[in-house]
Amino acid sequence: MTATTYYNEIDPFAAAWLQNLIDAGYIAPGVVDTRSIEEVTANDLKGFTQCHFFAGIGTWSYALRCAGWPDSRPVWTGSCPCQPFSQSGKRRGFSDPRHLWPAWSKLIKECTPHVVFGEQVAGKDGLAWFDVVQLDLEEAEYAVAVVDLCAAGIGAPHIRQRLFWVAHTDNDSRERRLSGRKDSQREVINGSSGCGGTDSRLAYADNARQLFTMSARGDKDIPRQRNKNSETIAGFCGNSGPHAVNNFWRDADWLFCRDGKWRPVEPGLKPLVNGIAGRVGQVRAYGNAIVAPVAETFIRAYMEAT
Repeated sequence: MTATTYYNEIDPFAAAWLQNLIDAGYIAPGVVDTRSIEEVTANDLKGFTQCHFFAGIGTWSYALRCAGWPDSRPVWTGSCPCQPFSQSGKRRGFSDPRHLWPAWSKLIKECTPHVVFGEQVAGKDGLAWFDVVQLDLEEAEYAVAVVDLCAAGIGAPHIRQRLFWVAHTDNDSRERRLSGRKDSQREVINGSSGCGGTDSRLAYADNARQLFTMSARGDKDIPRQRNKNSETIAGFCGNSGPHAVNNFWRDADWLFCRDGKWRPVEPGLKPLVNGIAGRVGQVRAYGNAIVAPVAETFIRAYMEAT
């Protein structure tokens, strides 16, 4: 089978995982490049139909397939490192060496892919990051759309608020937006709302804001409950939005933790014990990955809009 997809991932553990997923047929066939994106040139990308940067464990490729986007249809994706802009990090922002948008932006401008999907942490710092992304892409004659989504908005038992964005080449330079508007406002390509049915916060380029509706203990000691009435356990009730575990997460087990909260886990999963780090690499990879059903929803919205 001809390799048509390029994956760029610098972390050795994630890169090996990527290769296993490719070999198993779960994501598009392709090659894994473990160099830093700063070492990649436009010439390296010639001949590839799809290119996934900061590829992690290939969740963008998986989400594209789930959305009905064929492997043969050109697309670029990437989730730039969120650590410089995450509230849980040191928030070094644009001075952080992990701020790698300039390197990716350079490749986009040189290769001019027709469609680019991306994702970044939400919040004030994430919006400041996207201001730069939007400006760079508009200068390269792309129309840009962004929406603030959370995993709970599609039935997940956790929040994970993220900005999902898409850039689309527009041959008519007079149309700078997916909607045809000529101003500098960000546009939304669908009516998806934020967590719990609340308003999603979107930003203008001038920083104005607009609302758009859219453990260490052993396993045997931890109470575990199957997902019967799990939406009540998780606190999803009344008008707080879609009930938890209605779809992808419907078979989750619920663990009662020492802080008095219930948390969902994969059925049959045994928590870590002191001194055992067998799942640390997996947890790190999962933590860096996007939520595939959310990305799938966003991709489907783009496909319907175009």
